[in-house]
Amino acid sequence: MNLHNTLIQSGLDPVKVALSSVKQLYAMTEPQLLDFKFALIAQSFNFHYSNNPFYRKACEDKNISSATISTPADLIKIPLLPIHLFKANDNYKLLSKNLNSIELEMRSTGTSGIPSVSRRCSETVDNVILGIYAMYREFFEISKGAGLYLCPSNEEIPEMGMIKALNLMAGMLDTHKFMVKNETFIPEDALEQLARWENNFDRHIIGPPFLINRFIRFLKATDTRLKLDKNTLIITLGGWKRFSGEILSRKEFNQECVEYLGVDPRQIRDIYALVESNVVAIDDERGVKHVSPYIHFSVRDPKNLDQEVAVGEVGQLAILDPLACSTPGFILTEDLVRLLPKQEGDERSGQRVEYVMRLPESTEFGCCAVNLDKQLDNNEDSHANACPVIV
Repeated sequence: MNLHNTLIQSGLDPVKVALSSVKQLYAMTEPQLLDFKFALIAQSFNFHYSNNPFYRKACEDKNISSATISTPADLIKIPLLPIHLFKANDNYKLLSKNLNSIELEMRSTGTSGIPSVSRRCSETVDNVILGIYAMYREFFEISKGAGLYLCPSNEEIPEMGMIKALNLMAGMLDTHKFMVKNETFIPEDALEQLARWENNFDRHIIGPPFLINRFIRFLKATDTRLKLDKNTLIITLGGWKRFSGEILSRKEFNQECVEYLGVDPRQIRDIYALVESNVVAIDDERGVKHVSPYIHFSVRDPKNLDQEVAVGEVGQLAILDPLACSTPGFILTEDLVRLLPKQEGDERSGQRVEYVMRLPESTEFGCCAVNLDKQLDNNEDSHANACPVIV
């Protein structure tokens, strides 16, 4: 709390300082980082409690107020918004600010076809852009190269949060190309584009796992093995479960990236993110996901959501996100995860997370990438150059 108070007394916004100090936050001791993170979350809680009648009612029903949240141990007491509320017809009730202040509306649609709507005011947009860029720099260290985007552009699907988050990376590159157009992916075009960039740029492949997997299936079918560059990154964002219910194996995916794209395992990085939250958890070179250092993950017992599970045990993910100003960032997801202990030689403080699966009783699976997967699959048979299916 001392650092948080010092920043406020100096006329600085602690959230903005945190967003510009990711490396410094990861260098803190665990108690220092937790204390600072708690102060950010407590400040956010007080704001939403004071400005959001719907959320305040939820707090009052549990006898929770600003006075109740006084130490990091109290974080578990903060009332959570079940993520399905973002799909409700009256989800405007989640707003802590006037609807006229909303600058950006993002959507994510899974298997139900009902969109999850996340609204962000200008202050939240500032926070999320600064936060994503800071995490990209911390874990990817990208400032040049060429990005082969195996997904549509924002021009085709402007409200898809996954694509907007990935597209932010394009501003850090020398050039980029989107390879899905009119709901069609032609792998020969992707292969040709990589060849044009060879010896001129470090070539990065970016997109949801299932689409990169489609490209690898084409390489397998044509017995083509690439050797990408020593600085190449294969960056995935989106669910690992296809519209058909098939689960892509991360282990097999990595093995095939090594064999057919000619990269090392350390060059394959996955991102965990949700359109309803501003968190990005990104793989380091060991394949371990690090949570944004200003956001807190609380992993709950699905049968008793007021109880956290131990580190290493699987539980239901709750996110405490102080970057969210337009709606409370305290969300109960339908994802099962486990927090991981710090490994020897890992110098970063903060939380590490492993995604496990969706809740078995969840009626929805996947993110906006699921519908894109289904559309591409439906179109595959009608295009002569479609990616061949490997049985």
